[in-house]
Amino acid sequence: MKVFKHLYAQVLLGIFIGIILGFLAPHIAISLKPFADVFVKLIKLLIAPIIFLTLVSGIAAMSDLKAVGKIGGIALIYFFIMTIMALIVGMVVANLFTPGHGLNIDPNSLNIDSAKAYMGNVEHVENVQDFFMNIIPNTFVGAFTKGDILQVLFVAILFAVGLVMYGDQGKPILAGIQSLSKVFFKIIHVIMYYSPLAACAAMGYTVGMYGAGTLLGLVGLLLCFYITCLIFILVLLGIVLRLFCGISIFKLLGYIKTEIFIVLGTSSSETVLPNLIEKLENLGCDESVVGLVIPTGYSFNLDGTAIYLSLAAIFIAQALNVDLTIQQQIFMLAIMIVSSKGAAGVTGSGFIILASTLSALGTVPVAGIVIILGIDRFMSEGRAITNMIGNTVGTIVISKWQGKLDTARLKQELS
Repeated sequence: MKVFKHLYAQVLLGIFIGIILGFLAPHIAISLKPFADVFVKLIKLLIAPIIFLTLVSGIAAMSDLKAVGKIGGIALIYFFIMTIMALIVGMVVANLFTPGHGLNIDPNSLNIDSAKAYMGNVEHVENVQDFFMNIIPNTFVGAFTKGDILQVLFVAILFAVGLVMYGDQGKPILAGIQSLSKVFFKIIHVIMYYSPLAACAAMGYTVGMYGAGTLLGLVGLLLCFYITCLIFILVLLGIVLRLFCGISIFKLLGYIKTEIFIVLGTSSSETVLPNLIEKLENLGCDESVVGLVIPTGYSFNLDGTAIYLSLAAIFIAQALNVDLTIQQQIFMLAIMIVSSKGAAGVTGSGFIILASTLSALGTVPVAGIVIILGIDRFMSEGRAITNMIGNTVGTIVISKWQGKLDTARLKQELS
């Protein structure tokens, strides 16, 4: 069939096969996990250099540090507003539908050790000082070897600023960086041919490992979360896109459907970051804006993670019969606004932020995170997809805001 010549169709077929395999032959499905891990590791291998090269190209191409500061400042304001909106949406839905009421779970029956094992080696900083200190790598090369997106952003901005200050003598270096970035994108195109198998293996592992029983036990929270993400994307992001750019969110979703399915299969938004950069430039967004906003957004604009944090925290409180006042919920949102920043799209990071938020709140036992442990993997797909779509919309809106969007090309590509 001709439709299966398209990558998105192949990925969708892989996801479907993975789900079936996970239900019918869970042991086989679980054993396929290395095939998914290989794909994610290959992408992560290239993420740091691609972010560095893209960000340096974007900033240096402007040749005006004031313009860089302006776009960066507007991007951070946009990210801040959307994070608050996502947190509020999650909180409102949790209070309206109360998915945790009636579970009546005894906090003393919970064992947090299993949750700690799930978190693995994902790091989390305890205060603002540590957060900013961790942005600065021990060495220039250390940012790339550690794979920390914030550290890569930091060294890329420093290098780009130095390149701009170098003036005309730095143009050959900029040309070399732009050429090198194209080489990395070619490598990504080759790796993407492997994505259908990776999506099949990842989805098969998730279903085989956690099973249908886990889903049925907490189906209320799962449905609540995905419906909330859908409302946020179609209504809130849809309105923002229509107001600023005059285009339909449905057309944009159709344009990035391949990336959506890859994220659905792998549950990591990082796997499509290079593809997203290319597609946004193809839509008419200026290279300088894409190069600055997308890498930054992957650390500071995590709408899906924000929805998950507020919804899951209130769900846990409801399940443990802990009544949170409006003041406590607002305080919780304030903590999450800060703690959610820098949690790049890695499975497990959102879980740790949730634990640290409950710890800071003090009224909800941290061990309560064990309640959602079984379905966290099924929620990670929703987080990653919403994060990715949020950054796509944000880049287009900021490009339009700054007069760096080819609107005619945008509408032509989407139609």
